[in-house]
Amino acid sequence: MTQILKMQVSIINLLSGTASLRLRAMDTLFSKIIDRKIPADIVYEDDLCLAFKDIHPQAPIHILIIPKRPIAKIVEATTADQQLLGHLMLTAGRIATDMGVSDAYRLVVNNGADAGQSVFHLHIHLLAGRSFNWPPG
Repeated sequence: MTQILKMQVSIINLLSGTASLRLRAMDTLFSKIIDRKIPADIVYEDDLCLAFKDIHPQAPIHILIIPKRPIAKIVEATTADQQLLGHLMLTAGRIATDMGVSDAYRLVVNNGADAGQSVFHLHIHLLAGRSFNWPPG
């Protein structure tokens, strides 16, 4: 198959909604954790998401909450992702409650490299166990 034809097939797949299957094949660090190809200290899992301890914590409690269906950045989410995004937020609250920090925690989503995103698979940072300043960063 020629390179141009491959690009056209990719564009057609993107437009037809099968792009999520193609994104899965990109193998980010997080997709490898979802697939259990690399270990993680998992604190929560359901059909839609997975949560695990960050290996470079920025607070005594630092959990990453990721959708199992890959979305590279929050800006790439669509209205079709609305229910999933709400589920991630509710899951963050549930995890904070289970960890005994429901009174004081911060949720962070970085969008793009210039905002600090280093893994291009949407994730929510749940940070707790210390005081936070405002404005952040």
